This record gives sequence, structure tokens and C-alpha cells, in this order.
Amino acid sequence: MQIPEQVLQVGYNLLDKGLVPDVILRIVIRALLRQRLREIDHGSFERNHEAKMQWIEGVRARTQIADLTEKANEQHYEVSTEFILSCLGYYAKYSSCYYPTGKETLDEAEVLMMESYCTRAKLADGQHILDLGCGWGSLSLYLAQKYPKAHITSLSNSATQKAHIDQTAKTRGLGNITVITADVNTFTFNEPGKFDRILSIEMFEHMKNYKLLLAKVSSWLKPKKEASDEDALLFIHIFCHRNTPYHFESGDGWMAQMFFSGGTMPSHDLFLYFQDDLALIRSWYVNGRNYSLTCEDWLKKQDRNAGQGILELENDAVAKGLDRDEGRKAFYRFRVFYMACSELFAMNGGQEWGVGHYLFKRKDS
Repeated sequence: MQIPEQVLQVGYNLLDKGLVPDVILRIVIRALLRQRLREIDHGSFERNHEAKMQWIEGVRARTQIADLTEKANEQHYEVSTEFILSCLGYYAKYSSCYYPTGKETLDEAEVLMMESYCTRAKLADGQHILDLGCGWGSLSLYLAQKYPKAHITSLSNSATQKAHIDQTAKTRGLGNITVITADVNTFTFNEPGKFDRILSIEMFEHMKNYKLLLAKVSSWLKPKKEASDEDALLFIHIFCHRNTPYHFESGDGWMAQMFFSGGTMPSHDLFLYFQDDLALIRSWYVNGRNYSLTCEDWLKKQDRNAGQGILELENDAVAKGLDRDEGRKAFYRFRVFYMACSELFAMNGGQEWGVGHYLFKRKDS
């Protein structure tokens, strides 16, 4: 059933003022998630698979790697750094953390997930490592500390993220990080085949044409010169649906408009269909409950630091030439965002939406 635009606008205004009780909001979110599941189910495995193949053919036909990259900055990455840090853990990991017992603190869960990257990506001291889509530098800073002889290159589309990473690295006495601000659509390294390892954590969800993206990324990995050389590897962490990829379209509602314009929900098996330049070695599935617990911890920290967070967002709005009230709206929108993501990843015991990990090597290795 199509909800009238006027009714939607009234609802959005209430959300912006924080006037919808959480218990009601969570009920509505769960209902919308059930609706989403009905929308992506075509009634049989045959029809679902055909829809997936058509979706894959569609993204292969796109002419650029990503759409609306400026929107990702506006909605997430150029938001007040101080506000974001008031919600996250010590390492400022803006992606799923790992809670093997469910009793871990946010700081512990950040480290546990990053340690899983180190193991699964086969990281070692002395390697040249690219953190592709580095966010506020959680992984870059962690690896720089853990592997002091490694050379860490961090690539982000956000100037404010670079400023934060540079300052944090300086404060912690880490001199082995280089931060680059660039758009992956157009950026390339002058020196090809530079990296022993490339890790990308929750960046591919902002991408569209994975064939073009993986072709570019494969050229950044070191080729094997001798048969005895170690393979250069790409490790990817994405959030995903268990079997169905879909786009976040402009008419999809609040989430697509406010937080994920131009975004993609991959399916767990999606990269199997994009092995033109890279070969998949291994994949893993991380239960969505881990991401749900992450979002609940972010929400709790946001609420604990509400006074500081609202002030930061108000000042950020004024600095951008907007009304202070836009900052307060942003605060409540982030609350809804964290809550919606928690409910999504908790759906059906974390078996519907979750996190995928993937390890690739160059096809010519």
C-alpha cells in the first residue's frame, strides 16, 4: 500500500523532532523490514535467481564505479567528527564489530573484529597495506600500531576524515600512515602493483559496478614475479542480505533519502559473479546480531552524550550556513538510523541480513 506523501511528511517531521517513542518506532521498522522481504521475494528460487542475474547484468552495464559519492559524504562522512566520535568506541570503528559472547564492551568488540581481519587477510609486519574507504581511520590506526614496520595507506573521499586520522596518528606517535583524499571513481595510484594487502571495510556498499571497481583494485595489488612469491590479497568486509542484492532507490523511503542515497545492499554470494580480475579464495558469514549489538551500543553512547552531540551538530550546521535546528534534526535522524540498522541486522536471528568477509587474490597469481 502506497502511503500518501503528506502522511509521510508528517511522520518525517515527527522523527526530526524526536517525538516518536522508541517502542513505536521499532514496531514500525520491523513491519517495514517484513515488507522489504516480501518485495524482494519473487515466489520461487527460479524467479529469484533470474531477478538476481538481471540485477547483476544491470550493474555490469553501468558506466561508472559509484553513484552520488557526494551524498555519502553529506549523509555520513562530512558530519561533525566530534559528534560521530561521541557515538563510537575507542578506535572509532564505523562498521560492524564482533561480539562472540554478546557481553563484550564496544571497545572490545571493535578490537575483536579488527583482529579477525588480521587473521583472515593474513597480515604481517612489513607489508604495504591499503585501507580502501578508511572512514575515521579505525583500521588504519590499529594496524599502524600493531605492525610498526608496515606501511599503511588510507584512502577516503572525506577531507574531515583525513584531518582526524592525521591528527590522531600524530597524537599516538604513529608515523607509518599516509592518508589520501580521493574519489575511487577517478583515482588511481601512479605506481601500479604497489600493495601486498588491500582491505576494504564497508565501502563496497556505496559502489555499483563491481567489475570496474575490482579491475581497478586488482591493478593495485603486487603481481607475483616468481612462483615462490607470496600472493598479494584483497580482503573485503560488507554488510549483505543472505541471498538477494538490491539498490536503495530514491523512492524507497526514509533510509534511502536520509542515509544511503545511491547505496547498494549486496547479497552474500554477489562477488562470485565478479571474478574477472580476482579469484575468490575464501568467504565467511558473520551473524547479523553482531551488527545489531554494535548499533545498540552506538545508540546508547549517542544518548549518554546527547547534550554534547546536539551542540556539536548545531555548531556544524551553522558552520555550513544552515539553521541551528538542522543540527538537532541530524541528531534525531542518527538515532533512527542506528535503531533501524539494529532491527534490520537482528531480523530472523541475524540470518537474514549480516556481514560477509571475502579474500581474493589476483587472477594472474
